[in-house]
Amino acid sequence: MPSNPVAETVASLMPRAKEELTELVAFKSVADFDQYPRSESEGAANWVADALRAEGFQDVALLDTPDGTQSVYGYLPGPEGAKTVLLYAHYDVQPPLDETAWVSPPFELTERDGRWYGRGAADCKGGVIMHLLALRALKANGGVPVHIKVIAEGSEEMGTGGLQQYAEAHPELLAADTVVIGDAGNFRAGLPTVTSSLRGMILMRVKVDALEGNLHSGQFGGAAPDALAALIRVLDSLRAEDGTTTVDGLASDGVWDGLAYDDEQFREDAKVLDGVDLVGSDAVADRIWARPAATVLGIDAPPVVGATPSIQASARALVGLRVPPGVDVQQAVKLLEAHLVAHTPWGARVSCELIGHGQAFRADTSSPAYEAMAAAMAVAYPGQEMQYAGHGGSIPLCNALAALYPTAEILLIGLSEPEAQIHAVNESVSPEELERMSVTEALFLRNYAESR
Repeated sequence: MPSNPVAETVASLMPRAKEELTELVAFKSVADFDQYPRSESEGAANWVADALRAEGFQDVALLDTPDGTQSVYGYLPGPEGAKTVLLYAHYDVQPPLDETAWVSPPFELTERDGRWYGRGAADCKGGVIMHLLALRALKANGGVPVHIKVIAEGSEEMGTGGLQQYAEAHPELLAADTVVIGDAGNFRAGLPTVTSSLRGMILMRVKVDALEGNLHSGQFGGAAPDALAALIRVLDSLRAEDGTTTVDGLASDGVWDGLAYDDEQFREDAKVLDGVDLVGSDAVADRIWARPAATVLGIDAPPVVGATPSIQASARALVGLRVPPGVDVQQAVKLLEAHLVAHTPWGARVSCELIGHGQAFRADTSSPAYEAMAAAMAVAYPGQEMQYAGHGGSIPLCNALAALYPTAEILLIGLSEPEAQIHAVNESVSPEELERMSVTEALFLRNYAESR
């Protein structure tokens, strides 16, 4: 990276950034309080609030959102008449899954092979640190040239929409000229990328009941309806033979017009085992950015260890459905529920419960903010031009902000390149990406302040 004062400042702050990320990762801030203590999330929220206060933010507050979690808000005033930029990240994290599969403890930031490992290191506690680094670099080099609002969500990974509901009830709070969502990432490390679309998300719990109680499989098997077998058939109906998602009435033929994704590169990024096919057909980018994708996230069933020869009276599963831009999530909810009911065999009783949902998002990339970001990325990543990519994941807040503030420009950047393995075991962040993206954000804020 060519020498410039902002980049030099960020580089000098990286040891402090590592210390702070270590502190933040240590909080087991999973917003599922049946699994992890609420105090862990509250501790992370207070850490973010204290960090904002230390940087001179005003009106710092822990917002009690309708889903029972807290989001952290702060306001840093800029020059009179300046534009307002909202910086978003979230401090909650996914559960670590199988902790024994982690090479190092998931809640202890550990450096290994040039990367920093820990749950939330990239998604999205690293995003919190990125925002802090960018602001510190600007303060050390002439000051922050815009008004800054920061919002750090406490339940993004749960998809329960607490912050979205809070924002809709308090529309003035997050109003801004531009929103920078720090919860996306580069297409790959070293390739500066903005995410121009997100798929929407549906979380639905489906329960099948067939008997008043479990039965002996020898005495009744062959005639008694098995709720677990019925559920398996229901879940299998969500996939065609080639693995394409099939929800009755939901189109699955979208095409992505943008950055291509090579099949072999995708296999490497996804760590697909040798000899195992990719699912679906047509281009990978179409499948992951422009089409729906159903995933069985969990099943309540007897574990293999300790299982008895019994026919199951009841069974349930949590189904996730990613919905591409252009498809209304409310309509997709109806189609998914109708599909699950229609494909339940043997007249078994089925019930569906909507757990969470969020609309898909498509950005307007022709706006001045994107020009300012492209210029910033060209400096932070010499020799590289800004790329546009989709993202198969969901950030429900995006569409809520777009609806609340229709004139606001929304950009999605972040630290979650493929090697980060977010949501999986051994999540990590590249400190080089953290450094470069922090420089990018600082330069963007300066460029944007000067744009018309």
